[in-house]
Amino acid sequence: MFKRSLILFFLLTVSIIARASSILIYMDEDQKNHLKAYGIAYWSIKQNADVSWLLNYRGGSFLIGYNKTIEDECKTRGVSYQVLADGKVTAILNEISDPQVNMEMVKLEKAPKIAVYSPKSKLPWDDAVTMVLTYAEIPYEVVYDDDVLRDKLSGYDWLHLHHEDFTGQYGRFWSAYRNQTWYREDVKNQEATAKRNGFNKVSQMKLEVAKRIRDFCAGGGFLFAMCSGTDSFDIALSAEGVDICESMFDGDGADAQAQAKINFNKTYAFKDFRLNVNPNEYEFSDIDVTLTRKLEQSNDYFTLFDFSAKWDLVPTMLTQNHDKVIKGFMGQTTAFRKRLVKPSVTVLGENKGAEEVRYLNGVIGKGQFTFYGGHDPEDYQHQVGDPPTDLNLHPNSPGYRLILNNVLFPAAKKKPQKT
Repeated sequence: MFKRSLILFFLLTVSIIARASSILIYMDEDQKNHLKAYGIAYWSIKQNADVSWLLNYRGGSFLIGYNKTIEDECKTRGVSYQVLADGKVTAILNEISDPQVNMEMVKLEKAPKIAVYSPKSKLPWDDAVTMVLTYAEIPYEVVYDDDVLRDKLSGYDWLHLHHEDFTGQYGRFWSAYRNQTWYREDVKNQEATAKRNGFNKVSQMKLEVAKRIRDFCAGGGFLFAMCSGTDSFDIALSAEGVDICESMFDGDGADAQAQAKINFNKTYAFKDFRLNVNPNEYEFSDIDVTLTRKLEQSNDYFTLFDFSAKWDLVPTMLTQNHDKVIKGFMGQTTAFRKRLVKPSVTVLGENKGAEEVRYLNGVIGKGQFTFYGGHDPEDYQHQVGDPPTDLNLHPNSPGYRLILNNVLFPAAKKKPQKT
């Protein structure tokens, strides 16, 4: 009797699996680990599985063709899922395709090759993107100035810039940290790299690196920047041919007429900004609101915009979340002054009352860029030397989900633009 029951159970299990056509990784409040779910989606794409992103369905869920290996991987990584039969999948897809419903399905076809622009030397701060990529088990490679100047970006689809200074002022850390060993080592390494690549100044090298990154994006690459990797990038491009560095950074004084020579036509996201000419202040320009904002942690938040999933596919993908109100977090560049954002840019998230833009996206040539203000979505005021965030404590972080939306975004099958 026991043996017969065992056989019947086995046959029933086989029958259920045979009818099971898909794995649904739901991304609403019921998901145990949102961040690792992105890693499962990425891994499944690499396994040549049939992967779709169900935009606005249960928080931006993933639908994957059934495979026991993928199911086992969900169990191993602690990701919540459901196994669905054909009939249930058909019902979901019919719901999504309804013209009256703000949902859409996007096929994820090619796992993007990811590069993180970061110095090889150890600096006393961490990088939210590398932390979440590691936690989600999404592979990436580190590149820096030598690699960019040797045109190695062509081997990647997606590039991240984080706590970086493309103006050549070493992050404006001179005033507070010039006697620290890590600061001296960073200056020494940057100057050696500039000399090795034929530049007289670090600012000249960083400008060329910024221009190579610009070309990477314009040629079809995807650029994602956070913290000072956002505004310093635009400032460097706008100041081409203009000395905006004081003597402690490059050995000679800045051009007294630098502001009048800034070319806003060369920037990605910002216009009409004014340079901060005080080298003792930890700020590059008035793009960033850190020095003037009146928000406190208790009322520091930003709201994601709702977009039409069937018409505005890109911003819809980038704002997928189980929470539309995201708690704020600071950085060297915390948020962008709204009046300085170009009208051609799509604002994805803002604190409307404070006139702060936190999250934006735009098109450059054949590519896309996304700028995200702040340093670490789960560390409100990250200080130099603070320990890295333990993402095991934040597996459902809405702020970190926005980063991972950008990681998967290049995998989406491109659809013809609707007119």
